[in-house]
Amino acid sequence: IPGYGDSPPVEMTMTAQGRTTFLDHVFQELGMQRPVLVSPSMSGRFSLPFLLAHGDQLAGFVPIAPVGTKDYTAEQYRGVQTPTLILYGDRDTGLAPQALQNLQHLPEHRVAVLPGAGHACYLDKPEAFHQALLGFLHQLK
Repeated sequence: IPGYGDSPPVEMTMTAQGRTTFLDHVFQELGMQRPVLVSPSMSGRFSLPFLLAHGDQLAGFVPIAPVGTKDYTAEQYRGVQTPTLILYGDRDTGLAPQALQNLQHLPEHRVAVLPGAGHACYLDKPEAFHQALLGFLHQLK
């Protein structure tokens, strides 16, 4: 993610609109049409504004305890029709409950909880994570 970790900041990613534009450019450059956007943790700063502005361009959305869910209203979430798998580890007592509380307003959502997994549930329980993700992807077809 530009501006996080050791990556240099990118001017356009300083605003939600800029992050939406940045992600749109990434999809265009990669030639992706109707991708499924998997969004763990800090990537929520990019995925959530994109979802709310361009959710119709996504085949699916998989938020994994993303940051920034409280920045949007229940009404904004209710306007999104993108099929969504809200995924998190049951040992993530920080971001996961907050994300679930906000994202449950997405009308086309389902929830998968990975027992014994923390915030990085895909690292803690990779087989269970992949099972949940693949199950969701197969249902999109």
